[in-house]
Amino acid sequence: MTIERFTEEQVGSFHRDGFLIVEEGLVPEKALDRLRERYLRLFDGEYETGIKPDEVNWVKGRDPDDRTRQICNGWRSDNLIAAQVLSARTGRLAAQLMGYRGVRILQDNVLWKPPGTKAIGFHQDGSYADYLVPPEMTTCWISLHDTAADAGPIAYVRGSHLWPKSPPARSQFHAPDDWMAGVRAAAHPGDPVEVVPVVVKAGGGSFHHNLTWHGSEPNANASVARMALVSHMLPVQARFHEHNADLIYSRYRRRGDLSLDESFFPVMWDETGYRTPWLSDLPDLEA
Repeated sequence: MTIERFTEEQVGSFHRDGFLIVEEGLVPEKALDRLRERYLRLFDGEYETGIKPDEVNWVKGRDPDDRTRQICNGWRSDNLIAAQVLSARTGRLAAQLMGYRGVRILQDNVLWKPPGTKAIGFHQDGSYADYLVPPEMTTCWISLHDTAADAGPIAYVRGSHLWPKSPPARSQFHAPDDWMAGVRAAAHPGDPVEVVPVVVKAGGGSFHHNLTWHGSEPNANASVARMALVSHMLPVQARFHEHNADLIYSRYRRRGDLSLDESFFPVMWDETGYRTPWLSDLPDLEA
């Protein structure tokens, strides 16, 4: 059964810990196989819409096999991926946790972590958002497989959303030698650093605050090849920063206009009932 709304206890847990783990029910069960099959196509460079994703951080034959495969904004390239990334349910749940009146997509991550792949370094999503106003987001991470603690699932530092924002550490993001270096540098001496891996069933996952420290250790499990689909969501009223720019995503800013164009940053859910109209053309994940 899919989840439609969180309890007061779950919302309280999110604000206390900086994350909320949802064991199952974030994706319709019948959609899981279809989504996994689309991963294979995307990482083979097969783009249903004819549009290349904004970032392709792993290419077969070009990059080492021990790297976590990542595509950013795969939703632009594949309509089935878009149907899940831009789900109204995901948007509504994120808005409930953050107290937003609505949310729009910023970016997705299509992640594939076969056995033997290296870590993703610990970081704060909000460190990379200074080109936006407000410079914040909330994130939904969904696993398309049953996860295991030794298979490199996303992991959080409990309560770290209450720490200050740190500068982005881009060199420590992909396959770092020390995946927790950023956390140790950010933590005050004597502060507890409790790392919580997200162990869920296929279709389960988590939501986290933009200041929560998170990453994923190497996949040491020889039998689990983990695929995860991530939606980074902004408050619906978000705008581009007048001066700060991002090397990739500021390309979607129109000259003289700081608004976020719904062709590229569609509204997933709004308390008024509004949702970007073209989203109704996406495939039905329940079918």
